[in-house]
Amino acid sequence: MPGIILRQDDNFDAAYRRFKKQTDRNLIVTEARARRNHVTETEKRKQFKISARKKMLKRLYMMRRYESRL
Repeated sequence: MPGIILRQDDNFDAAYRRFKKQTDRNLIVTEARARRNHVTETEKRKQFKISARKKMLKRLYMMRRYESRL
């Protein structure tokens, strides 16, 4: 777990910055996001758009491949 030791001359901003650097290095925030169960509406829409685009590109690829054989 990340943790910092406060020095005598540290202000809050400097300590917070050091703490954020440690959490970024340890990938704590990204791991917490990956482990959570709740999916927001924005993420659902984003995933739907990505999957729709993949399906469309796959169909287009297959259609062009089929047409080239004729």
